[in-house]
Amino acid sequence: MKHPAFSVFLVLGLVLVGTMSISAAAPEPMQYAERITIHSDVMDEDRVILISKPAGYDTTTAGYPVLYMTDGGAHLLHTAGTVDFLNRNGRIPQVIIVGVLNTDRTRDLTPTAATITQQDGNEVEFPTSGGADRFLKFISSELMPYVESNYRTVPFRIFAGHSFGGLLSAYTLVSQPDLFNAYIAASPTLGWDDDLILKKAKKLFTDRKELNKTFYMTLGDEPPLQGSYDTFEKFLKKTHAKGFTWGSKQMPAEDHGSVVLRSHYFGLKKIFEDWQIPRDAESGVITGGLEGVKAHFGQLSKKYGYAVTPPEGQINVFGYQALGNGKHAEAIEIFRYNVKLSPLSANPHDSLGEALEADGQLEAARESYARAFEIGGRNKDPNTQVFKTNLDRVTNPGE
Repeated sequence: MKHPAFSVFLVLGLVLVGTMSISAAAPEPMQYAERITIHSDVMDEDRVILISKPAGYDTTTAGYPVLYMTDGGAHLLHTAGTVDFLNRNGRIPQVIIVGVLNTDRTRDLTPTAATITQQDGNEVEFPTSGGADRFLKFISSELMPYVESNYRTVPFRIFAGHSFGGLLSAYTLVSQPDLFNAYIAASPTLGWDDDLILKKAKKLFTDRKELNKTFYMTLGDEPPLQGSYDTFEKFLKKTHAKGFTWGSKQMPAEDHGSVVLRSHYFGLKKIFEDWQIPRDAESGVITGGLEGVKAHFGQLSKKYGYAVTPPEGQINVFGYQALGNGKHAEAIEIFRYNVKLSPLSANPHDSLGEALEADGQLEAARESYARAFEIGGRNKDPNTQVFKTNLDRVTNPGE
């Protein structure tokens, strides 16, 4: 079937945006991801996967949401940086990122066989197009079981794709909505095959009165994609399925290639829009104290469908706020809570030691510093010498 008219520039971009960048394989050894090869019986080929674990993965027992992503070789590194940045600022949880490298990109990311009619009337054919359902079967029946068997995951999955990958993200939402919990579509080719996505979306939202999913789409300065984007956005504004949330963002300063980084940034913020711990606007102090923190993450657990653990770094900041205000007992309570949450991490033990020392409980402080030093050495923590200095200070207070 024919595809609405596109420019030559866009046609080339859709075909090459992933394959050209991915042909230069990620450097070895990779410092930001593990590179694995899975033989797929579904695809009848080997598939290379990049998996990025969050910082501190090996010092906790926690499980993590998983972000599955197309064009993994092109986008995993900057996405890992975005995830880390947003997490350190308390906006999203830590996540495991799974990036799939391409073999036949057009085949895997397009839902049907189609051609593109250019403005001059000539047609561009995609001989291998139409393999999206098979690719999704590979993800659901082979890749997901591998990831969930070999990594600590929780039942919250996100799918992100760009260009044809954005098309696949939207297609998955409207054809297999329960495969993921949330979807990000950067510069999606929503007009593919005579607005196939819009037709399926109309059926989905007619059949489903409740849909607890999040969908986020973006577009740069890309006139050939504008019409189908606007049409789909107009449709989304009329949806009323219970639990369904969506967002969209036009980025006129970005083009088809550069739009991805900001798409993942804003998309992840939308998916986890209520993640940040409430704070007093003037003082910055967390609202409701420690019980407020527990209540907040209890609400997040109900919404996202898994036990959400308060992040170590955010709780530590909260503890130091209390310590800085001279509230030693409150700081000790907060740091003890953090130690309980992250017993295999050195920093909470060290922070508890500081609060105990400030309160004059030197023997208890020494025990906490000793524990921090022991764990830090085992984990090769860069702050291990600081832990040792703190331990020496309370062990030999007169020296």
